[in-house]
Amino acid sequence: MKRIGIIALALFIQQVSAQTNRFVYQVTMKPDAENKADIKTENAYLDISQEKSVFYSENKMKRDSVLQKAFQGGAGRVNISRDLMEGLRSNINYSVEKDKANQKTTFKERIGRDVYSYEEDRPIAWKISSETQKIGEYKVQKAETDFAGRKWTAWFTTDLPYQDGPYKFGGLPGLIVKIEDDKGEYSFDLMKNYKIAEISSMNQFGKPLKVKRTDFVKQQKKFQTDPMSFMTQGSGGISAPMRIGGGRGPGGDGNQNPADMRKRMEERVKEEAKKNSNPIELQ
Repeated sequence: MKRIGIIALALFIQQVSAQTNRFVYQVTMKPDAENKADIKTENAYLDISQEKSVFYSENKMKRDSVLQKAFQGGAGRVNISRDLMEGLRSNINYSVEKDKANQKTTFKERIGRDVYSYEEDRPIAWKISSETQKIGEYKVQKAETDFAGRKWTAWFTTDLPYQDGPYKFGGLPGLIVKIEDDKGEYSFDLMKNYKIAEISSMNQFGKPLKVKRTDFVKQQKKFQTDPMSFMTQGSGGISAPMRIGGGRGPGGDGNQNPADMRKRMEERVKEEAKKNSNPIELQ
C-alpha cells in the first residue's frame, strides 16, 4: 500500500509539472505614427509549458475560433456577425513561439491571404541593473536592451521560475513582469496568471510559408504599397466566400460589382496600413 501511495504521489507531481501556465499581459500600443493620442489596449497570453512558450492575442484567438467554426459548419456562403468580428479586432496579429530545447524563436503573421513564419536571427543582449522595486506582489529587477530600433526597459522577477516574457523578449534570470520602450509607445504589463491544460492550437487557415526575416520585412513593405496583389493571389488563403454582416445593405449584397468591391477592399486595407504605421519593430 505504501508503494502504491508513492507511485500515486509521483504521478500527481508529474501531472502538475506538465501543466501549462498562462500569463495574461495588458498590451498598450500607439500604432498610428500620425496620431499618438490613439492608444490601443488589449490582452495577450503567454502560455508556457515544459517544451515551449507561445505569445498571442486573446482577441485574435477568439476571432480565429469564430471563423474556424463558421467554415467548418458547411460549404457555401458564410454569414458572420459584423458586430461580433468588430468587437474582436486586434492590433496583435502575430504569434511568437519560443522552443526551449533548441533556443529558437519563431514569429508568425498573416500578410494578405498567407501566413508567413520566420526564425528570429537577432539575439537580445541584456544589461542587468542592480535596481529593484515592487510591482504588484513581485519583487522585480531592472534590465535594459536595444532591440529592433527601440530601447527597452524590463522588470523581471526571480519569484517565477521562467526565463521568458511577452513578444520576443526572454533570456533574463526570471519572468518579465513589465517591459516598455523609452518612447512610451509600447508596453507589456503582467496582469494575472493561472494554469491551463495545454497550449491552445493556433488556427492558421493554411500552412505557414517559412521565409527569412529579411524576406518577411520585404513582403510587409510590398503589402503596404500594393495590398491587392496579396489578396488576389496566395496559397494559404481561405477560398470559401464569406460575408460579414448580412442583409442587402452596403457590404451585405452578394451581387456587387467586382470592380467596386475590389476598390473598397483596397481602400480599407490601405487605411488599415496607415493606422499601423508605427510598428513595434522599427528596424
